[in-house]
Amino acid sequence: MTRPFRRRVLYLPGFDPIPPRRYRELYRREGAEQARLSGYQLALRPGGADRRRFAWAADTTIDGHKAEAQVEVLVWSDLVQASMRQGIAGTYLQLVRTAWTYVATGALWRLARLRRGPVIAALYPIAVLLAQLGLALLAGSLAAWAVAALGGAWLALPVGVLVAGAVLWLGRRLDHRLFAYYLMHDYAFTAAHQGAYPPALEERLAQFRQRLAQTLDEDLDEVLVVGHSSGAYLAVSLLADLLRDRPARPDGPALALMTLGHVVPMAAFLPGAARLRADLAFLSQAPDIFWLDVTAPGDACCFALCDPVAVCGEAGPRQRWPLVISAAYTHTLSPERQKAIRHRWFRLHFQYLCAFDRPGDYDYFAITAGPLTLAERFAGRKPSPGRITRPVGARP
Repeated sequence: MTRPFRRRVLYLPGFDPIPPRRYRELYRREGAEQARLSGYQLALRPGGADRRRFAWAADTTIDGHKAEAQVEVLVWSDLVQASMRQGIAGTYLQLVRTAWTYVATGALWRLARLRRGPVIAALYPIAVLLAQLGLALLAGSLAAWAVAALGGAWLALPVGVLVAGAVLWLGRRLDHRLFAYYLMHDYAFTAAHQGAYPPALEERLAQFRQRLAQTLDEDLDEVLVVGHSSGAYLAVSLLADLLRDRPARPDGPALALMTLGHVVPMAAFLPGAARLRADLAFLSQAPDIFWLDVTAPGDACCFALCDPVAVCGEAGPRQRWPLVISAAYTHTLSPERQKAIRHRWFRLHFQYLCAFDRPGDYDYFAITAGPLTLAERFAGRKPSPGRITRPVGARP
């Protein structure tokens, strides 16, 4: 009896404070829906006995072929949570510093030459936070004027400050709907070291590299690293670090990288991102991997169809990767599904991890849990016609 295809998936989330179990539940729910829509079998079960790691197993039968996958989340949400422990005043200070970083370095203008969508997304938290500040100052001034008009001049200032503070507090409390503070913390985290990784994140990447090296020594058919959003450029650095130290063994499992909804230019265009730019250049020429990059013009939070190596000015004559394709929401989602998630930025940004009711060759669950390697599944696939390769982010 032929043994099932065996894969390990190491998933690197973006800047996300949610616990990793949410990704398992998303995989369970959306995977069941994709299997129903596509006519294959997928079942989840607990994965791995090591409680220090968060993983689950997925078994599939697709076209009569069986596969076993273990999906492990490479957790850095604790670092995200720590970076978000800013009060209201601290967040406004982040706003000033982050805006200055992107404007003064010229990164903002170069980003705008690529895609307007992610630049608008970057400006959104600034606009919302400034609007909240303006509203707070207006409400505080009116309250102070009213108190003074009633003869309580000595109370005017404290009442005005109290009312203004209450408006700002309310805005912070409503951020689960507005996401202005969350996005501000996200961009501030990237800009804090002008695109360089902070020491705590470098240490975590070193731990991830050890885990990846261990996985490559297992009896597997494929090891697939998946990076979503800002996790995409962390995944690039992770693989580049590993392959510099130890090239993939010819008799080992196939090594593949899949980046989803990348925001690479947000970091790579900053002057401190020399490490990331070197990793992009190195990995783009690596002969030991298959690198697929998936974005969608319908996702306003990513740099859709932008070759992350080329647009950062790192494409050389020996560039092999990535293969840039579109998830093509207008074709792979029905009009009804598109209407249901229209204007929901975050939902559209996470669609890569969800079911498509008109799937094409991109199927997250068949890729991560099915019986074909990434290279086999996309053998002969050409880049999407709208791919952008012009080098906008030249080295500062």
